[in-house]
Amino acid sequence: MKLTQRFAAQTPPFFSKVRNIGLILTAISGALMGVPALPVIIAKIAGYLAVAGTVMSGVSQAAVHNEEGG
Repeated sequence: MKLTQRFAAQTPPFFSKVRNIGLILTAISGALMGVPALPVIIAKIAGYLAVAGTVMSGVSQAAVHNEEGG
């Protein structure tokens, strides 16, 4: 299966939920990074959340529902 086919294929329900959680984490971290008056530690945590959310979303989108059974 080519990568473009994998990303266009149907995603299982569990991985759809994980993808959505990853997108929410990325959005929250983006909002936190946009606030200039936050302590440095909060900005660092927001950066880690952005990386975690991006990885969660990307990996979850690549999961496919295999109906062939093999």
